[in-house]
Amino acid sequence: MNKIKVGVCFALCSLAAPSMAQYMWQEGDGTEKIDLRENIQYGVEMQGSFSKGKTPLWLNANKHGLSSLEKNNGYLRGSLVRPLSADSARRWAVGYGVDVAVPVNYTSHVVVQQAYVEARWLYGVLTAGAKEYPMELKNQSLSSGSQCLGINARPIPQVRLALPEYWTLPFGRGWLQLKGHLAYGMTTDDGWQHDFTKRQTKYCDHMLYHSKAGFLRIGNENAFCPLSIEMGLEMVAQFGGNAYRPIGDSMVQIPTEKNLKGFWHALSATGSDAGEGAYANVAGNQLGSWLMRINYDTDSWKASIYADHYFEDHSQMFLLDYNGYGEGADWNKKVKRRFFMYSLKDIMLGFELNLKYSRWLKNVVLEYLYTKYQSGPYNHDRTSGIADHIAGTDDYYNHSIYPGWQHWGQVIGNPLYRSPIYNNDGYIDIRNNRFIAYHLGFDGQPTQRLGYRILGTYQKGWGTYSNPFTKKHHNVSFLVEGHYDFPHQWQIKAGYAMDFGSEKMLGHNAGMQITISKRGLLTKRK
Repeated sequence: MNKIKVGVCFALCSLAAPSMAQYMWQEGDGTEKIDLRENIQYGVEMQGSFSKGKTPLWLNANKHGLSSLEKNNGYLRGSLVRPLSADSARRWAVGYGVDVAVPVNYTSHVVVQQAYVEARWLYGVLTAGAKEYPMELKNQSLSSGSQCLGINARPIPQVRLALPEYWTLPFGRGWLQLKGHLAYGMTTDDGWQHDFTKRQTKYCDHMLYHSKAGFLRIGNENAFCPLSIEMGLEMVAQFGGNAYRPIGDSMVQIPTEKNLKGFWHALSATGSDAGEGAYANVAGNQLGSWLMRINYDTDSWKASIYADHYFEDHSQMFLLDYNGYGEGADWNKKVKRRFFMYSLKDIMLGFELNLKYSRWLKNVVLEYLYTKYQSGPYNHDRTSGIADHIAGTDDYYNHSIYPGWQHWGQVIGNPLYRSPIYNNDGYIDIRNNRFIAYHLGFDGQPTQRLGYRILGTYQKGWGTYSNPFTKKHHNVSFLVEGHYDFPHQWQIKAGYAMDFGSEKMLGHNAGMQITISKRGLLTKRK
């Protein structure tokens, strides 16, 4: 559900400036010729999951979609990667990666998890293909996940122009840094959608994808100031493709924009969908998040607080929407300077503590998520009789034409929004997007080789505005995980997790997961 009608310049402004990354150009001369056979890293991994019921949440979620709900599942995985850091002393850099898994009891017989090539010129990076990208402004292993661009679904193949790390602006005396990205791609789950829906409910083939983001950091490490502030915007769009939905006894294709105009409307958040008529809104499924993080970094510890505010239209993007239409014959004309203000209720708030020299307790993350409001329970567009325009019932992650903010059945954002893969009736939709959740994660490294991670989540759910639960439902999920590093980069990792909750949420599940991996350098620098 989307009503965004303006482009967002902030998410693009950082693309005008280069970015400095730790794996990027390190100001070296780098006149020697690039050898693409040097510094190739390999990885081999084997995983097995064994559960009673479905695979529990924290053995399934936030694994970039390489997971399964089947009670017994596993995979054998292999990868070859040449990182851009291999050419860190050169102005030019070239990287590539191939990461393939052969799974058992997954939605695919073979999973090409990553396959990409990328090139850097000074600080800017151009990548083509499917690649796993981290979340912004959150702990990658302890957070419950980002609401817009998370790590819960399989990577979407795309062409991506990025400034991956903060670059210091030439003004501001070193206190201002920018980073960002711009990308277009296409989803790969057509076959899964066909199998899941039997082509009897809403689905979309060859769906196009767009994302953009921009972040500003205020801080100066060289000034020995422990305080820094990061803030930014993520916006995405699902557009184009061949969308189908049932009308009567047949599946009808819905017209979508596949031309250059469609790409522009995705970028600028303008246009309209077929059939909207006088209530023209915006083309495709547009959504995003405002993010902010405040850090206090000392020699022995670092503490951060952060916020993630999700939106699907103006009502939550700006907490403001136009409401000055006329009456009678002027019902569709803007005649007054009047706006409707919405509350800032839906938000994710987090706290992170890093104890730099502690062993038994290294990192702690606390998070609170509230998504019940969604601009209120009432939605009304102006009519000749009632001029009020109230943009409520936002229905997070769902859309009237597209199969929602998901890929291969897993939500692309935060996994506490119940993923469509849990549905057993062939409908691709998110059944629980109005909830309150409390999340705790912490880890430690008691010895040089032994580490652990613990996650715990309590969630109360109300379903959706269009299909509410008859009563409030609850769920508790936890994970206890440990890993041991052997010589020569061998590692074994074991985890035990459980879900306790209503079948409307995740149900009752218990399971364990064992992962054995080996990593190393296939070829060295000459």
